Amino acid sequence: MARTRKKLKLYGFNNLTKTLSFNIYDISYAKTAAHKAEYISYIDEEYNAERLTAILEEVARIIGANVLNIARQDYEPQGASVTMLISEEQKSTHDITNAEEPGPLPDTVVGHLDKSHITVHTYPESHPDKGISTFRADIDVSTCGVISPLKALNYLIHSFDSDIVILDYRVRGFTRDTRGEKHYIDHDINSIQNFLAKDTCKLYTMVDVNVYQENIFHTKMMRKEFLLNDYLFGSGIEELKPAEQRRTSQQLKREMEEIFYGRNIGRGASRG
Repeated sequence: MARTRKKLKLYGFNNLTKTLSFNIYDISYAKTAAHKAEYISYIDEEYNAERLTAILEEVARIIGANVLNIARQDYEPQGASVTMLISEEQKSTHDITNAEEPGPLPDTVVGHLDKSHITVHTYPESHPDKGISTFRADIDVSTCGVISPLKALNYLIHSFDSDIVILDYRVRGFTRDTRGEKHYIDHDINSIQNFLAKDTCKLYTMVDVNVYQENIFHTKMMRKEFLLNDYLFGSGIEELKPAEQRRTSQQLKREMEEIFYGRNIGRGASRG
């Protein structure tokens, strides 16, 4: 069990900057050009700037932030971006918690933010001839104040279909206590995984790469269960011959593993 850090009495404002950055990947197989066009149309509809704005507005609401400004844009031929500036909402300090534990789901999250921002950018992409289509969303939640943006992590993961999730969390700068001593982190953390709900952890294979002395934390997640029918866009498994099912499964698994490990893998080298 992680130790509980004694509550700091700060001199002035908490100047620590806490940044959560993560990439979410959704992998699909679109067999024909028509299926690929349908997939891109689906992504544009499901993750356009308007819906992404609604997701970020909900993030701001559940962590107790005021929205100061929103800039959003849909792109041609596909993709979208949203940037939101937020400020801390005044709440009782009794509501504040930095315990190393999973953040509640949206209906019960309480948090504080100040001089902060939330951004999301989407990148739909397709293999030119293999039928693999990969949707990526890059999300950044950066806060200055008393709470870590990790408290919003569960809501954000549940807002997207995620086969692969790459997470980075870093605390930058320093703040001073009333005696003038500098503090480079104000909460206990030994893994991003401790901020994920147990049900989420069961769904994914997870690997940590942490640099504790630099307050840098990195977690990679890959969905454990693989059912081919869940990855087929515009067609069902019954439309593929057995040999094509095996080949398509290998292609999808290799795509996921290459993204998870960050390197190309030779043909046939994929999980069973």
